[in-house]
Formats: sequence, C-alpha cells, structure tokens
Amino acid sequence: MKKFFSILVLAVVAMGVAAQERIVEEGGTGAYKAVMKQEPSLAAHTVFVPQDLSAFNSKHPLPVLVWGNGACSNSPWEHYKFLNEIASHGFIVVATGYIPMDDKPYQGPMSTTQQQIESMDWVEAQNADPASPYYGKIDVKNICVAGMSCGGLQTLYNCADPRIRTLMVCNSGLFNRQNAHEAVGGMPMPTKDKLLDIHTPVIYILGGQTDIAYENGMDDFHRIQHVPAVAANYPVGHGGTYREAHGGEFTVVALAWLQWQLQGDKQAARMFRGKKCQLASRPKWTVEKNKKFGK
Repeated sequence: MKKFFSILVLAVVAMGVAAQERIVEEGGTGAYKAVMKQEPSLAAHTVFVPQDLSAFNSKHPLPVLVWGNGACSNSPWEHYKFLNEIASHGFIVVATGYIPMDDKPYQGPMSTTQQQIESMDWVEAQNADPASPYYGKIDVKNICVAGMSCGGLQTLYNCADPRIRTLMVCNSGLFNRQNAHEAVGGMPMPTKDKLLDIHTPVIYILGGQTDIAYENGMDDFHRIQHVPAVAANYPVGHGGTYREAHGGEFTVVALAWLQWQLQGDKQAARMFRGKKCQLASRPKWTVEKNKKFGK
C-alpha cells in the first residue's frame, strides 16, 4: 500500500526535554516543505511549520493558525495531514495537544479551552524573543483560531480574544438548550449569546446534513448578522476529510480562507467572493453567505 508519509524521529535535547519531529506526506504540497514538531517551550502542543525558516522575516512573516481538536482530544492525531498541508503553504500552525508520532488514537485526558490561549501567547513570545528561531518571523497580527467539533466549541469559547483576525469553525456549532444534553461531558458549552462576542469574519466548514453538528453549525450561521459569515458544506458527514491525503477537500477550502483572510490573497478570495464564487461551482460543495459578507 502506498505510503503517504514518512516518519522522522529526532532526539533533540533542549531545556531538558527530548523533542520529537515527524515529516508528514513528504512535507506537503506547498512551496515550503513542512515539519510537525514538539517545541520544548510549549508543553502539550504540536507545531506545524516550514522546515526552512530562512524565507521568512518581518516583511514576509508566517501567519498563524491556532487549532483545537475533535472530541476535545489532547492530540491532533486525526488532523495532522490537514494541518501539515496548511503549514506547507507558509503558515505556522499551533495545535492543541501532544504530537502524534503514529496513527494510534490518542487516549488520555481531554484538552482545555485555555490551550488555544496558550498557543497565541506562545507565538507572540517567540516572535519577540531574539533567542528564538521564530524571532521576527511570525505575523502575530494575523491569527486564525479554529477547531473541529469540540475544538470548534473551544474556538467559539475563545472568540472574543482581540488578537484573533478570523475564525474557522469546522464540523461544529453551539448547542441549543433543546439538544445540550447530547454534548459529551467536558465540552465547553457557552450559550448562543456567545456568538455576539465574535468580532471577525467567520467561516463554518461542515460535512452536510449527515454531519451531527450540521444543525448546530447552520443555526449559528443564521444567527450571525453582525460580522461577515459564510457556511460551506461538503457531504461527507462529521469526520470531514482531514485524514485523507493532504487533508482532502476541507484543506482546499480552509487554505483559501486563510490565504485570503490572513494574507490578503485576491486569488484565494475568489473561492468565496462574488455570485459565481469558485466554491459554489466546486463539485459537491454548497455555500451560503450572510448579508454582511455580501454577494
């Protein structure tokens, strides 16, 4: 069976901690081959970043994706192909949880909403530290906070943070009172009023009507009237396409959103803007936009 990734384990002793790294799918398809790694200065997180940082500086910095995992998992084991592919296009991705060195499901304590805040604190500190390899290379003014399922709830819990430039809520949405009992214990459970704390453009990427989060996510979308919002659906259910090669179709849409929102890429904007946006004509995808978003 064809292998889509190789594993590279490096014993790097730093600050008394043995750090690990893994090359995923030959570093991704982007212009900047990526690596998934531990950072000893950031416990219980996984960083995806271009292997060669020499191309990045204050004039060409790395925008930031902060990621929370499905099932409140404290490891991005289900999403690493998706996140690695995004990093290979010139982003630094800081995911909640421990690095997945194999494909075994994570088993351990759940993650917390605070870990996304820790991710943002860390990129700011690294960018400002002359001793850091990331010094002056991170675009701390362009941060997307995002997550899948429980990670999407964590994202919405943290949505008021002023450092956030845009939100990406995947296979997720806030529970209504009527179905709150369906939530798994330990998930953050803000009420729908929390949506009013969103102060940035937001995209919901959902798995169509068979996605168990579809009704919650679409209800969120229809309630959001004060900021630009878009809902994109691809009929694959709750699991999305994250575990497919390079993250599959969800990567295509998520990457275009990040390139537009965080890098001002006009070509990427065509995925979403206009009556005949590219997403609307992409096979199997459906898209809705609110009035703030425009046509």
